[in-house]
Amino acid sequence: MSKIDQTRLQLMDRYWKAANYLTVGQIYLQSNPLLKEPLRPEHIKPRLLGHWGTSPGLSFIYIHLNRLIQDHNVDMIYLAGPGHGGPALLANVYLEGTYSEIYPRVTQDEAGMYHLFRQFSTPGGVPSHVSVPTPGSIHEGGELGYVLSHAFGAAFDNPNLIVTAVVGDGEAETGPLEGAWKSIRFLNPERDGAVLPILHLNGYKISGPTVWGRSSNEEVQSFLSGIGYEVFFVEGDDPMMMHQAFAETLETCYEKIRAYQEDARKNGFHGRPRWPAIVLRTPKGWTGPHEVDNVQIEGTFRAHQVPVSEVKTNAEHLAILENWLRSYHPEENFDERGHLVPELAALAPRGNRRMGANPHANGGKLLTNLVLPDFTQYGIDVKEPGTERHESTRQLGKFMRDIFVRNTQHENFRLFCPDETNSNRLGNVFEVENRCLVEPILPNDDHVSPNGRVMEVLSEHLCEGWLEGYLLTGRHGLFATYESFAMVADSMMIQHGKWLQESLKLPWRRPISSLNILLTSTCWRNDHNGFSHQGPGLIDTILSRKGEVSRIYLPPDANCLLSVADHCFRSRNYVNLIVIDKQPQLQWLTMEEAVEHCTRGLSTWQWASNDEKVEPDIVLACAGDIVTMETIAAAWWLRQHLPELKVRVVNVVDLMTLNPPNLHPHGLDEATFVEHFTEDKPVIFAFHGYQRAIHQIVHGRPNAERFHVRGFNEQGTTTTPFDMVVLNGVSRYHLAMLAMEFAPRVQKLTPPLRQECEDMLNKHESYVQANLQDMPEIQNWVWSNKA
Repeated sequence: MSKIDQTRLQLMDRYWKAANYLTVGQIYLQSNPLLKEPLRPEHIKPRLLGHWGTSPGLSFIYIHLNRLIQDHNVDMIYLAGPGHGGPALLANVYLEGTYSEIYPRVTQDEAGMYHLFRQFSTPGGVPSHVSVPTPGSIHEGGELGYVLSHAFGAAFDNPNLIVTAVVGDGEAETGPLEGAWKSIRFLNPERDGAVLPILHLNGYKISGPTVWGRSSNEEVQSFLSGIGYEVFFVEGDDPMMMHQAFAETLETCYEKIRAYQEDARKNGFHGRPRWPAIVLRTPKGWTGPHEVDNVQIEGTFRAHQVPVSEVKTNAEHLAILENWLRSYHPEENFDERGHLVPELAALAPRGNRRMGANPHANGGKLLTNLVLPDFTQYGIDVKEPGTERHESTRQLGKFMRDIFVRNTQHENFRLFCPDETNSNRLGNVFEVENRCLVEPILPNDDHVSPNGRVMEVLSEHLCEGWLEGYLLTGRHGLFATYESFAMVADSMMIQHGKWLQESLKLPWRRPISSLNILLTSTCWRNDHNGFSHQGPGLIDTILSRKGEVSRIYLPPDANCLLSVADHCFRSRNYVNLIVIDKQPQLQWLTMEEAVEHCTRGLSTWQWASNDEKVEPDIVLACAGDIVTMETIAAAWWLRQHLPELKVRVVNVVDLMTLNPPNLHPHGLDEATFVEHFTEDKPVIFAFHGYQRAIHQIVHGRPNAERFHVRGFNEQGTTTTPFDMVVLNGVSRYHLAMLAMEFAPRVQKLTPPLRQECEDMLNKHESYVQANLQDMPEIQNWVWSNKA
């Protein structure tokens, strides 16, 4: 191909200098933004924070993408994996005008530049990394490893979008990033957009060399080409030669992307393309000071953060900083008033083609509501509570099957699951959808197609990252996984929750569909799995998030699950955690009762209680499907053996209702809390997760010490369902004994009954070891009002 016009490249180099100037200014300056007077110590910030090392490379790429967008009218967003290059991205969205439109105080003149510099990494300002306040960003840069998974999630079902994902060589060392390269095996050129990975190698992390930076081109080539990419290398440090080489390479990559897409869309999908990937090698801290105090800076780890320190107190360092800033010729690139000169301003795209203003990076602008079927049509016909067993999640699978059907026009819904869709009883979706894979399909494959929208890959990081990218660009989905292994990606959920929390403060950030997480194969059912599959800790993770964004639901049966799922699919800007087992379980509530129960968040189940609307002796509370069954069975046992004991049964489906209302929007006021739990009666609380969570939530409630919580305490391995609750002290017999222990009015009657419970536990232990299954009276137990 022909070379890019040299005059244009020279202008692009000046634009790059302007971006680099603004980047250094944000790190160092609190005044004198245009250097209209000699630099003095009082112009320097008292605390120097920020990251220079990766920033010039990020700006270099941004400017070249601007050229590509202008020449080809490309719909493109930019994801910065080296997230601490925040000042570079801020500089570029400022230069293109987006930043000033969103934040009018930061005008494109000297006064606005002053505010741009002062706000960076200062109290009340903006973070040093690419974050929620950065226009054009959908990728939180604080935790490394997710830029590629977010990028591919954004590209799925976005046929005209190209997502440029810059991967830093430090980030490239993380497990999630290394696993995400294989995402091209799920990208269909016929119906998806494209991802252009740019592996930016500058050789160093904070203080040590990077693995990829020290790898030869041949090794990098072998790795990426082995995954399926066509690899293009651009390397050097001479700016004009690099501009020419990178522009030509970018043009070639764009032509290949469009050729693959046009062929697939004209002739149909007929094989996975060898998508292009660019490897860009530049010095760390490129164009910064080469030496300080006779120690090399540029091209070393010392350029990572603040290359020149002590500039307020060291005159020589201050002079180095001033020479560095002036090397970018601000007087040539900005006019007297601080405006970017017209010939450079003309290099930025216009309107929504600016990467900072692209609506895909503010996904709520593009969000179309899901067309949801009536969830009540998928419910279980519960004639009597606790008499029939069904797989609750199977009903959810039928509901989602029809969500796919009703949204085929919008193509805005996907299910993400680590190879567990059938295992989790969601397999009805395969009546209308397939697993996605753009590899050869074999005759024995089960529902596999390059056009599928069920995304199965054995990486929780990848599933979660894909879904986050999909949501952040204005679509809907669900991440379903085994409970214990959701913890693999818990920090990703934390980061997404932080993103949502901060976005609520920004009116220009439009609400997006909630991150919906379904946990099944829970800690209480390990019929053929071991101790490794027992871990309800994600509840604790979500519980620690701010109430504005966090929701935890523990539906006890299918009808409650459907009601909760419908609510979650309609919600915006939340992290919704739904926990329910996939195994056959007793069904408790009619659909009408379930809807009312889920709307309230918790209810007193009068049919299971015998307090007859008087003050009970004891409250049996429960949250979680298995512990609900044990609680109801305990109430039943007490009714049969100790009818004098007045028992109230309270079931909690929305865990957040237990919070005081000042801590969570769903929190119950004190009067309603007392209405269910009384003011002072003992509460035996059977909980799905770790006991400490309930103690944390009810802290501050009336007489909180009366809550006696039992839950999972890291006991058990491959064993029977009932043995799991026995080992963890939350079986019906344990709960019944606790109720008798803490109800003083009937304690004289309880010694023989407590012994009977102990005898049943001993009988259970002998029986399961001899027969390898639970006792018939446990397996076949159902609720009955009869004695």
